[in-house]
Amino acid sequence: MTIKCCIVDDEPLARAGIEGYMEQIPYLTHLGSFSSALDLLNKLEELNPDLLFLDIQMPHLTGLDFVKSLNNPPKVIFTTAYDQYALEGFELDVVDYLMKPISFDRFLKATEKAKTLFQGTQDFFFVKTDKRMEKVRYDDILFLESMQNYVILQLKETRLITHTTLYSHYT
Repeated sequence: MTIKCCIVDDEPLARAGIEGYMEQIPYLTHLGSFSSALDLLNKLEELNPDLLFLDIQMPHLTGLDFVKSLNNPPKVIFTTAYDQYALEGFELDVVDYLMKPISFDRFLKATEKAKTLFQGTQDFFFVKTDKRMEKVRYDDILFLESMQNYVILQLKETRLITHTTLYSHYT
């Protein structure tokens, strides 16, 4: 599965950061980056993106107003430095709301949410090991072993160790 994405942000460094993150995630395809919502508007029909990484505070047209102006908008992940727009963003049925500066772990979590929406179900997850993100398919897991603040994932082909616990958030 591939998710076609566009980035809209008036800050060049923010666009570059998101582009760099996108390069590390195989199911994301970068269609283009734009410095304003108006620039994307001219290309939106031609590109037909599935997902937008959209800043909120931009000149001429805010990200919120841009989404409101579209009849059938793509899915949106807001990328912003302002938390006061979160409620309004979620009322627009956005996938996620990322606060700048955006960490890779948080970016990955948001893209996984988007992927789940497009795919319906998810048959894998990512685990951080030795400064790398490893994709783990549920079908490959033989067992998990808790070791204080670490978890060992014994897979069919390999063994991964991650710095986390098996604490359940659902208890």
